Amino acid sequence: MPCTVAIIGRPNVGKSTLFNRLTGRRLALVDKTPGLTRDRREGEMQLGQRVIRLIDTAGLEEAEEGSIAARMRAQTEAAIAEADLLLFLIDARTGLTPMDEAFADLVRASGRPVQVIAHKSERRAGEAGYFEAFALGLGEPLAVSAEHGDGMGALYGLIEEACARAERARTASEEEREKTGAPPSRDDGADGSGARPLRIAIVGRPNVGKSTLVNALLGEERMITGPEAGLTRDSIAVDLDWGGERLRLYDTAGLRRRARVKERPEHLSVTDALRAIRFAEVVILLLDAAHPFEKQDLHIADLVAREGRALVIAVNKWDAVRGKAGRRRALEEEADRLLPQLRGVPVVPVSALQRTGLDVLMGAVKRVAEIWNRRISTGALNRWLADAVARHTPPAVKGRRIRLRYMTQANARPPTFIVFCSRPDALPESYRRYLVTGLREAFDLPAVPIRIHLRKGRNPYA
Repeated sequence: MPCTVAIIGRPNVGKSTLFNRLTGRRLALVDKTPGLTRDRREGEMQLGQRVIRLIDTAGLEEAEEGSIAARMRAQTEAAIAEADLLLFLIDARTGLTPMDEAFADLVRASGRPVQVIAHKSERRAGEAGYFEAFALGLGEPLAVSAEHGDGMGALYGLIEEACARAERARTASEEEREKTGAPPSRDDGADGSGARPLRIAIVGRPNVGKSTLVNALLGEERMITGPEAGLTRDSIAVDLDWGGERLRLYDTAGLRRRARVKERPEHLSVTDALRAIRFAEVVILLLDAAHPFEKQDLHIADLVAREGRALVIAVNKWDAVRGKAGRRRALEEEADRLLPQLRGVPVVPVSALQRTGLDVLMGAVKRVAEIWNRRISTGALNRWLADAVARHTPPAVKGRRIRLRYMTQANARPPTFIVFCSRPDALPESYRRYLVTGLREAFDLPAVPIRIHLRKGRNPYA
């Protein structure tokens, strides 16, 4: 099990900036807006031969029970409980605040190893704040500027020492268990298969239940949920084992119409959600059963198709629907009518709150992933092409025939085909759609975008 390091502190002290510096990638959203991070985000850093699990947390705040801030604090406390080392950040330019002192007591009570970081200590700006940090009583602080890279070498050394101590303690604990005959502790690490997990992005409009669905699949309250729209900001990746198969789920921010996105935090969240779609293999588009297939839903589905991702439509809050059988058939017909570019896309009713329909949903995800990766032999493609042309000959443009000579599959993920023909620029778009529809029906390719590229064959007499 990898060593776990959690980055904690009050809002706007630079936790996400340090997280990005340590992971070496811009995984977390960074902005001057306080409280941008809400869910805890995980990442990995490589330190020599050791892989370390990092957790970026929401800012610690005093909050009323049931508020968004209270739910954010609960996520941070969960990260503290599982950490081998806490990096407690203060803003060295601002100095100690009463909120820093209050949460130093929380850190002290947790009993976890802690290192105070006097952050934003570039040049001499944070010198006074650095010395103030001694008053917390949590040991000697370390002056660091993640943005400028100051103090990072010393921080790497401290993390390595803390992880080495944690590993020795775990080894001693396992040896003690063996002596007493107790069963070994469960290792939540990789299963050793080395197979890359299937990447699944869950997208949709705000407040359709994306985070609730992720929590239902995980069987724990991993994401912040609630009746408020727009709770999720970062695209949070979590690993899941479902039926023996490794999956990586991406919970994304709700996607509203572009004209309604005005505030910078939401703009950053939408950009992060779009990036999650581009890096996913299968996208689950979550709809609200009370208002399915709104214009924004169709726009998101079209975006998924243009990005070349496989799609599964999940209709959430199905427990509140009456006449379920007839309603489901109507939704499937509506999906085929409104999304001809993804004809045959599975429409799966689920209730994230009641945790029903999840097995059917994940079965549909695995099927469309197999279709998305499918390859078809060149012989079968050319036999099909000859039949398709015999049934419906390409129209003559300006009195000249268009000959389709040969076809092959250039790529999968999504299925991509090349057709060699005499006049690729003259072939009408309607005939291209005819070929796509025929391929989808003949080779059972529902729910995935199909790409056809036309090329002109080499003239042997030239």
